[in-house]
Amino acid sequence: MQSINSELPISAVLGLSDKGDFDWSRLRGLQYAALAKLTFNRAFAHAMLSLFVAQIYLASVWPVWVGLWIAALAYVHVRGAMIDRRLADADRRKVTSSEFYKHAGTSIFSGLLWTVPLVFFAPMGSPGDAAALLVIVMILMAGSVYFYTTSPISILIFTGIIGAGAMVYAFLSGQIFVLGAVILFVIATVLGTIEVGRTYLAARIAEDLVSEKEDVVSLLLREFEENEADWLWEIDPQRRLRSVSPRFAFALGASDREVEGQPLLELIAGENWNSGNFPASLHDLAERLRNREHFSNLFVQVTINGLERWWELSGTPIRDERGKFTGFRGVGSDVTEQRASSEKIAYLARYDTLTSLPNRLMLTEALGDALEYATHWRTRCALLMVDLDRFKSVNDSLGHMTGDKLLAQVSARLQALMSEGTMVGRLGGDEFAIVIRDASDLDVMRTLAGRVIQSLSEPYQVDQHTLYVGASVGSAIGPRDGKTVEELMRNADLALYRAKDLGGGEHCPFEPVLHASAEERRQLEVSLRKALGLDEFVLHYQPVVDARSESIVSFEALVRWHSSDHGFVSPGKFIPLAEDTRLIVPIGKWVLRQACFEARNWPEHIKVNVNVSPEQLLEPGFHQEVIDALAASGLRPERLEIEVTESIFLRDASVARNALEQAMALGCSIALDDFGTGYSSLGYLRKLRFSTIKVDRTFVQGASQGSNESLAIINAVVAMAKSLDMTTTAEGVEDADQAELIRNLGCDKIQGFHFGRPMSSDDALKLFTAPDPRRRA
Repeated sequence: MQSINSELPISAVLGLSDKGDFDWSRLRGLQYAALAKLTFNRAFAHAMLSLFVAQIYLASVWPVWVGLWIAALAYVHVRGAMIDRRLADADRRKVTSSEFYKHAGTSIFSGLLWTVPLVFFAPMGSPGDAAALLVIVMILMAGSVYFYTTSPISILIFTGIIGAGAMVYAFLSGQIFVLGAVILFVIATVLGTIEVGRTYLAARIAEDLVSEKEDVVSLLLREFEENEADWLWEIDPQRRLRSVSPRFAFALGASDREVEGQPLLELIAGENWNSGNFPASLHDLAERLRNREHFSNLFVQVTINGLERWWELSGTPIRDERGKFTGFRGVGSDVTEQRASSEKIAYLARYDTLTSLPNRLMLTEALGDALEYATHWRTRCALLMVDLDRFKSVNDSLGHMTGDKLLAQVSARLQALMSEGTMVGRLGGDEFAIVIRDASDLDVMRTLAGRVIQSLSEPYQVDQHTLYVGASVGSAIGPRDGKTVEELMRNADLALYRAKDLGGGEHCPFEPVLHASAEERRQLEVSLRKALGLDEFVLHYQPVVDARSESIVSFEALVRWHSSDHGFVSPGKFIPLAEDTRLIVPIGKWVLRQACFEARNWPEHIKVNVNVSPEQLLEPGFHQEVIDALAASGLRPERLEIEVTESIFLRDASVARNALEQAMALGCSIALDDFGTGYSSLGYLRKLRFSTIKVDRTFVQGASQGSNESLAIINAVVAMAKSLDMTTTAEGVEDADQAELIRNLGCDKIQGFHFGRPMSSDDALKLFTAPDPRRRA
């Protein structure tokens, strides 16, 4: 109210302006509509006071003039009463300017008529009569504040006119003190009029705002009641329902008449009411109702017609005007579906959908708790990182659906190995993790790691396929190997990487030296990414000779890296790194192109063998790379032999076969390298016409040491190659005895240190200028 008062300027109070953010049209209507309520009082007061004046001056003033004066005054106020009556409905319409001026005219004419006794009657009477007249005028000015409260401008007009008349009389009669008193009284009346008018207007504005808010609240309540999900509820001090709405009755599974006056808690407890076995949320609601506490967004488990539902309730205790507690009133809604969705979202946030195992988030939390427990009680916890061996080949060859089913079986086996204090979860892909809360006995960790490897290495039956995958495990002990979750997971991952490097099927605990290895690998990767641009790669060539004549028939191109940061880097070190980072694709492209250029300088019958990685072969543009290399170098396609390993058929066999067939269509030959060491794809030997099968050095070494198994494998490969019209090359022949053995076993070509180590392109070229190329090789 006070803030509204301060916002109302005098011009707005008097009705001369509409300043402020209010509905002035409606407010002016309220002001003028209220005038009709005081019309009779105003007319009666004027009539009585005019009779007093007549009584005073009938002896000294001609009665006719007094009568005319009273008649004129009566006419003005009768006319004013009629105007006021026409304004009675102004609160429902807009007040016109014509009505405003007519109403103001009543004040003007009334004021002018009241100046007649002051100017004309007073000089004819005694000083006592004049004093009485002044008192009557003062009463009129003061009374006008009451009679015209809702129209301050009318008060000012009336007061100003009769005040001016009183001042004229006092001045003409020489009564200076009376003149001052009249002036002061007029000023006080004006100020009072403005303040009373402002207070009245502020009250009307406040009432209007309250009415507007009530309308809005009523509208919202109606809309709320009509909403399908929400309802209003109310109970008395005995917690019995009252004023039950149809919406709330529907939520209770009954009609409003059936539940009116029934205990709320008994209705929503269902069959549990008799047993007293209530959900905790219902106990919470009962406690809040008993303590008469306000509550908001309280989730309560209820039973309606035997079905469990979830409600969200808000309630406020209500009291009467004397502060007596009369019950509760609030709102509610059925949130069963929303809660089910929330629970599902919460589950998905913490569990892996494929395996139903805890996911990375939940594992991280469990590991954090285990670390905190170990630190507090000065014990140890452990983290095992588990990665499947050869899973990628299963996924690539049999598809992701088969891979997913395999992962489900893996997770079931891992879950079966868990005991109290251990948790297994899936980090992603084929990587799992196990958290051991109490690893004070390190043998427990080692034993569990061994059982994991053994269990996961057993065969799997998936969609008529018998699958074999293994597992590698890396472990870290907390807080010894890491005081934070991130540090412990990173170190366990380093140990896992070490286990994979050892060939898989191993458990490697974390050692600080692994950090150095990881940092070395990181630095090596950085240098490898710059190596092509810095021209740090070079090709060396190892001769392949005819097993009978021992003359050179081809060279295998082998990439070497002389790093400006690390010096000479072994191929066994940077080739796996290049494959992991896919840098093998641009490196392989360079090797292919460079080998073709350098082979162009050799005799026309000498071929060049170029190794192509699966990553490079499966690139969409591999066929075009071969064409570009041959075209740029001028090398005949028949002189290029592309060497691939069996692993290409475990990725995307159809793409690999298509790429090789396109290369053969150009005239290039294809060699299958390291045959027999991996997944022997005998079906592809029939479907894809390889020119050469290369027998791995492990079989050559085994045969030279009298291994019957190695001898049998070499004999089988040679026989199979001949039946398929393919040649064979034995790798790793290091002395004359091995060369003779391989020759007797029927291999067509031989490669190894006995006939030449990898050499530069210049040294390879010199072999053809020597008198006897066989011996110089």
